Amino acid sequence: MFTGDVWFDVIAKGEEPSRMRVNTVRFAPGSRTAWHSHAVGQTLYVTEGLGLIQSRGGEIIKIRPGDVIYTPPGEWHWHGAAPDHFMTHIAMWEGPGEGQGPESDWGDLVTDDEYRVR
Repeated sequence: MFTGDVWFDVIAKGEEPSRMRVNTVRFAPGSRTAWHSHAVGQTLYVTEGLGLIQSRGGEIIKIRPGDVIYTPPGEWHWHGAAPDHFMTHIAMWEGPGEGQGPESDWGDLVTDDEYRVR
């Protein structure tokens, strides 16, 4: 699911009827998620450092403390730290209802070529 060193702490994992999930995620420089999507979308709130995010087919975007990024349901994307900075964000998403499939789908690791900021 990750390239490099990534740590996460679960803040909330709602029990039915709540499906809210909240994690603090810390990325070492150059670390990032694999390509993935969320069934019900995801919101990231950057708290520290400098990071990068990209939706499939889109530009790589720099993210900084205070930035709020929303990825809609089913949108393939990745996010992580910039090459020379740590980055921390709070990830918030909902799980789908019972029997409605996985919370997230995980794809290939982001290659070094894909990760390079152009």
